[in-house]
Amino acid sequence: MTLVQTQSRPATAGSVHRQVTESVDRAGPRVRVDMSVEVALSVMAAARTDRLVVCDQDDQGIGLVTRAGLTAARDGSAYTDRVCLRDLLDEQGTASPAFALSR
Repeated sequence: MTLVQTQSRPATAGSVHRQVTESVDRAGPRVRVDMSVEVALSVMAAARTDRLVVCDQDDQGIGLVTRAGLTAARDGSAYTDRVCLRDLLDEQGTASPAFALSR
């Protein structure tokens, strides 16, 4: 067994944003932030993937949504057909797990 020495460094807003951006770039199919939940689920089914990269109007990746997150949001009591992906993203660019509970 080889020992690996690690150094901890404080997580800054810049490094967290960079990690999200890097994972967004590798994630998969890209969709717009104004897409509805139902359409996003259809895109996932067609692409045979369980996550999508959410892009802003400039086609920059700003977050990720997963099939589980979209399904939970759709099944929540606050869901309407007007809910779009922008409504689900939190400050870190990931689908907020508390969406169905907080609205």
